[in-house]
Amino acid sequence: MASKSMKNGPEHQGTAQGEDTISKTFKVTAFLLALFVAACASPQPPTSMVMVPDRLKPGTSEALAMIVPAKGVQIYECRARKDQAGGYEWAFVAPEADLFDARGNRIGRHYAGPHWESTDGSKILGTVKERADAPVAGAIPWLLLAAKSVGAEGSFSKVTSIQRVNTVGGVAPQAGCSQATAGTPARINYTADYYFFTAK
Repeated sequence: MASKSMKNGPEHQGTAQGEDTISKTFKVTAFLLALFVAACASPQPPTSMVMVPDRLKPGTSEALAMIVPAKGVQIYECRARKDQAGGYEWAFVAPEADLFDARGNRIGRHYAGPHWESTDGSKILGTVKERADAPVAGAIPWLLLAAKSVGAEGSFSKVTSIQRVNTVGGVAPQAGCSQATAGTPARINYTADYYFFTAK
């Protein structure tokens, strides 16, 4: 008499083989996903995608270390012109901006000096070497600045040059500055990318 139970029959074997195939597929997928995540998490040197005039390029002994987006204001004040009696103009005072990493996390601030200060305490002071008009109308110029460390050791302390590029906004007002408004500040929104270079 044939047994009704056929646990080792072909149907059961097919199910087991199918489960083994699914299990292997899952393991391979999980492994590949882990590799992908690891590759994304690995620190990769940033790639400069912006074209700049030759005069804004840093020295050949320097390499791009990080790209730091900024969002804030350029501050101006209405003052008497030094080169024109009775004239008034919007004079630049200082920047005031937050600095971010590639993921949008705040990593520092940019302020008078000009200084770029990281949340880890490292800080650099910039000196303008070259400038060029921004390709976008109504945007502050692109710059090349020499940089030196004026703070603690950290993520910014090795920076030797800075490019200010991809600027939007930030230019001084075109009107509203007169004797009646002398001393009045204007805070103009801007964004920019700061390319930090270090010695190779």
